[in-house]
Amino acid sequence: MEEPIAIAEEDLPEEVDTIQMVSFKLEGELFGVDILMVQEIIKQVPITAIPDAPDFIAGVINLRGRIIPIIDLRKRLNLKADHQVPVQDAWTLILNAAGRVTGFIVDQVVRVHKVPVGAIQPTAETASSSIQNDYLSGFCKVEEQPAMAILDFNRIIAVEEFKRLGAQKRLQVNRN
Repeated sequence: MEEPIAIAEEDLPEEVDTIQMVSFKLEGELFGVDILMVQEIIKQVPITAIPDAPDFIAGVINLRGRIIPIIDLRKRLNLKADHQVPVQDAWTLILNAAGRVTGFIVDQVVRVHKVPVGAIQPTAETASSSIQNDYLSGFCKVEEQPAMAILDFNRIIAVEEFKRLGAQKRLQVNRN
């Protein structure tokens, strides 16, 4: 039996349950996030740095009067910066995850895919990405790519882990 893949909306039968996913790239790998989490997608925004923040926190932005933390997703996922996209070409996804509005810097926003629910495979079966399984909620095949890793942004921005990482950084600074 052929595996279901993400396909164009007009080619889907109406009775198929689907999830719309915004796809984006980091280091040439394709990732996805549920479109319902996406508040907006912006480009070239000035970021104010935060002292003593973990390395992956790029800083904060003022978005129409709201202060929003910005995370460098490449650093958060421990991806090597082999082909780092210049800051002026990067995109920021503004997401509502874990009840918090947070921005994530990505290399490129690709498009919106309609993914049949049955096409999403659990991470345990297909864990071949360079990212920790803790941050993945699944994989699915898409038309032009062999696979799209679906990220779990609720886990990526876990507050407890941020506090632990911040405490570790302060300890390192105090030792030096």
